[in-house]
Amino acid sequence: MFSGIHHLAFITTDLERTVRFYRDLLGMPLTVCIGEEGFRHYFFRINENDSLAFFQYPEGSAEPMRNTRPGVPSDSKRGFDHVSIGVDSKRSLFELRDKLVAADIPVEGVIDHGVCWSIYFKDPNNLPLEVSWQSLDITRPPVVSDREPLSVVDEGSEPQKDHWPEVSAFTPESDWTAKPGAGAAISLLAVEQGRGELVDE
Repeated sequence: MFSGIHHLAFITTDLERTVRFYRDLLGMPLTVCIGEEGFRHYFFRINENDSLAFFQYPEGSAEPMRNTRPGVPSDSKRGFDHVSIGVDSKRSLFELRDKLVAADIPVEGVIDHGVCWSIYFKDPNNLPLEVSWQSLDITRPPVVSDREPLSVVDEGSEPQKDHWPEVSAFTPESDWTAKPGAGAAISLLAVEQGRGELVDE
């Protein structure tokens, strides 16, 4: 059912630097640019299914993220740790590391985590990033490396039934509509400009 991360939305205080970093340095295509009164919302495509998105609000309404190290406890309140983006090969991981080093971006790693090799760095918004190459093909999940795993681990990797209610009321197809939201008009604009096609299903 899931195809990957559709998008993760973050806040930037400098959208131009963010575009320069994700599009120009990391090579992620800039795919959607929404701008309305009070905000901008730009999307960067990682692959066919996955994107990162950034909001920019008026000056003074957002602050840069506090500089913390991924995976290390902190006394600061935070609900986010880091984003890990996959690459398709060991070569890609090292080529990206070399590109970051050439751009004078501090990089930690390459680090072998057993299931993946990773590098760590920060974007211009102080957003902690990990880029990982999957070095282990897990054929019978879950792989457990926990001295005292939670009891739910014994239930295996697949979803367990009877923990949530079954759907009893399905939305009829005749009601499969959406109300216009921020950026809704971009679809008409894209079609008019020959930059996109509406998807029916």
